[in-house]
Amino acid sequence: MRRDELLDAAEELLCDQGSTALTLAAVADRAGVSKGGLLYHYASKEALIKGMVERLIDDFDELMAAQPDESYTERYLGATLAAVRSGRLRRWAVVTGASGNLLMLAPLREAMSRWHREELGEEPDPLAAQIVRLACEGLWDVASHDPRLNTDADLQALEGRLRALLKPPA
Repeated sequence: MRRDELLDAAEELLCDQGSTALTLAAVADRAGVSKGGLLYHYASKEALIKGMVERLIDDFDELMAAQPDESYTERYLGATLAAVRSGRLRRWAVVTGASGNLLMLAPLREAMSRWHREELGEEPDPLAAQIVRLACEGLWDVASHDPRLNTDADLQALEGRLRALLKPPA
């Protein structure tokens, strides 16, 4: 059993039944492995949650790297919209909600700080870039709770408006 399959099972369990249902036995059952097989990869529930948080960070970093845009903020916007369109944001809501321990979320807080500060001073208009990054956070939050609120037409219009903010005035 691969680690990603165990993390997938844990995330599915969180989505389906909530954080109180997240037990090692339930994750092992959902993944179709013995509890010992799960413990081989994740020695505790905390280790499992840490693995989910780390994977979320890595996934977003990969989305960022895949964006063709020139500026960091444009790549951040593109990665955010890609995450919204793919439905990946649901994972963020359930994993962060499941941790219940602020220390386990420290890597996520560090990543968020990095994503919001990285190359900000190199943007043509750092304030506009910060506004766009914060708008992305609002989009993440809304889409995490109800992805149906953002139709493709809404996302295209929002993307156009946010990208326009990033263009230097003529």
